[in-house]
Amino acid sequence: MGFAFGLAGTTAAEERMRARDLGVAPGMMEAGPLNAITDVEGVLVGHVTLNKGNDIRTGATAILPHGGNLYQDKVPAGVYVANGYGKLAGSTQIAELGEIESPIILANTLNVAEGAIAAIEWTLAQPGNERVGSVNAVVGETNDGGLNNIRKRALTPKHIRRAIEGAKTGPVEEGSVGAGRGTRAFGWKGGIGTSSRALPKTLGGYTVGVLVQSNYGGVLTIDGIRVGEALGQYYLKDALDKGDADGSIMIVVATDAPLSDRNLTRLAKRAIGGLARTGASMTNGSGDYVIAFSTADGVRRKAERRGAVSQIEDLPNSLFSPLSQAVIEATEEAIYNSLFMAETVDGYSTYTDQLNRVEALPLDKVRVLLQKKNTNKDDNHD
Repeated sequence: MGFAFGLAGTTAAEERMRARDLGVAPGMMEAGPLNAITDVEGVLVGHVTLNKGNDIRTGATAILPHGGNLYQDKVPAGVYVANGYGKLAGSTQIAELGEIESPIILANTLNVAEGAIAAIEWTLAQPGNERVGSVNAVVGETNDGGLNNIRKRALTPKHIRRAIEGAKTGPVEEGSVGAGRGTRAFGWKGGIGTSSRALPKTLGGYTVGVLVQSNYGGVLTIDGIRVGEALGQYYLKDALDKGDADGSIMIVVATDAPLSDRNLTRLAKRAIGGLARTGASMTNGSGDYVIAFSTADGVRRKAERRGAVSQIEDLPNSLFSPLSQAVIEATEEAIYNSLFMAETVDGYSTYTDQLNRVEALPLDKVRVLLQKKNTNKDDNHD
C-alpha cells in the first residue's frame, strides 16, 4: 500500500507502461502471474512516498518475506556486494548467520538511520517479541539528492513504519514511488521496478521474484539495443566525465525454492548478470547491492528449530542453474520496469542548490528503436 504526502511535483507526460507492454520481455522463461516479486507466495511490499514543497522528493519501500513474526520465523538469506560505495545496514549479520529477521527497508542515503529505527520498533512491537533484546534491521539505500533536498532528512521512522504496516501482496506499484521517488538511472528518471520468473514443473516449479531501486548509470541497453547511444545520453559522452554513471542500485531477490544461505548468496551474485545486461558501468561511485532470501517453509529458521539439531530442506547444487537464469532475466526486466514506469519529476538538486527536473525515459522513442530492430530482424530472415 502506498502513501503520498503533499504536492505531486510531477509533470504531465506520455502514458507510462511496463516493459512487456512495449514488447520487451527479456529471456526465455515465463513471468509469474503478476510479473512481480509478490509472485513469490507470502512476500509483501509497501511504499511511502513523500512530496513536500518544491524540494522534498523521497520515500521508502518495505519488503517483508512473509506476513508473520519475522524475528521468530526467520528466513535464510544471502547478500552480495558488487561495488560497495553505499550503506547496507545489517549486511554483516546476514553474511555471518545467513538469515533475515526484520523487514527489508529501502530509503535514501541520509535516512538509513530512520529506516533502522522503524524496522526495530516494528519488530519489538510484534506479539511474541516481548523479551527480544537485539534486532538486525536491514536497510539499503541509494542517493536521491539530485531531486530531493536530502540534507533535510525528511523521512521519519513514523513515515517508514507506514510502509511496513501497509505492505501487502498483489500488484506492486512501480516507477517514481516509495524509495524510487527521487532516483534517476542512465540520466533519466529511475525508481522502483519488479519482475518474476516461474520455472516449469520439470525444473521444480519454483518462482524467483526481484524488486529494484534503480539509481545508477552507464550506457542504457534494452533488449540488445544501445538506447543510450541512440538517444545521445550515456556515460563518457563527449568529455569523458560529463556523462551520468555514478549512483547505486538495490536489488532484492525472493524465491520459494528451498535454498541454503550459501546458495542464496550464489543467487544474489547472479542478479548482477541482469544488471550488466542493462548497460551498467558499475563505476567507483556506484553502490551495487543484492539481498536474496527464500520463503520455503522447509528452510525457515523457526524458533522451535533453533534449540536443537533439525532437518532442513536443501536444493542440491545440481538443480541450481535454472534459478540462476531466472534471476538474471527477472533482474533485467525489473530494471526496465523501473525506468518505463517512472514519470518525469520536478524537484531540487542538493548539489547545485537549484530546482531540477529529471525527465522520464521517452517511451515513444524507445518504441521506434524497438520497431526498427524488429524490422531489420524480419529483413534478415527474408
